Amino acid sequence: MASRSAALEGLSALVTGGGSGIGLACARALSAAGAGVTVLGRREAPLRAAVEAGAARTFLVGDVAGELPPLPRCALLVNAAGAAESAPFLKTDAALWERMLAVNLTGAAAVIRAVLPGMLEARQGRIVNIASTAALKGYPYVAAYAAAKHGLLGLTRALALEVAGRGVTVNCVCPGFTETDIVAESIARIMAKTGRGEAEARAELTRHNPQGRLVQPEEVAAAVLYLCGPEAAAVNGVALPVAGGEA
Repeated sequence: MASRSAALEGLSALVTGGGSGIGLACARALSAAGAGVTVLGRREAPLRAAVEAGAARTFLVGDVAGELPPLPRCALLVNAAGAAESAPFLKTDAALWERMLAVNLTGAAAVIRAVLPGMLEARQGRIVNIASTAALKGYPYVAAYAAAKHGLLGLTRALALEVAGRGVTVNCVCPGFTETDIVAESIARIMAKTGRGEAEARAELTRHNPQGRLVQPEEVAAAVLYLCGPEAAAVNGVALPVAGGEA
């Protein structure tokens, strides 16, 4: 068995949303395991910084919810691009609904559609979609986000069965509230709407985790790294929570 430090040596990887948060942590972990990583995102500056820091080999600027640039052939795909907006359902207009589906579900499908033929031709591939505990349960005031993440899990399970005998696996990692810019924005919204201080607003999110804390991006990346590795060849169509025991 290859050592973990070289387990992915020579494999090419594409990480969407790779300029920050969970995507950046995944890019860093995959690079450390020997993969040649391309990060894709909407903003050039953080992508370039990721390459300069050694977290990735190269970058592409593009929007998974819009027009994608030509994507490289890859053996590993991590769909980490995502966004979260909150509103009561009756104040969730069509534009908000479409934004959540576009980036969290349709965009992931578009990227998979672009790279899957190469994986099937090579009979080698790992697709890991970053979903959320919102793919496994409901939360109030994020109906559009939860619907999109439930859809991403459904896509994962269906596609996993389609490609099961063709050398490709498809899995989801479902983080709980994670220390990212998205959660920082959620904390800021709670503070603005309720007048609470930062500690109280943070507690509103950490209370969901039985460990009483936010998940770290590196913990999510470790789960992704496992699913991309040779030891996970028989793991297919799963939703792997990284959430401290949240049910």
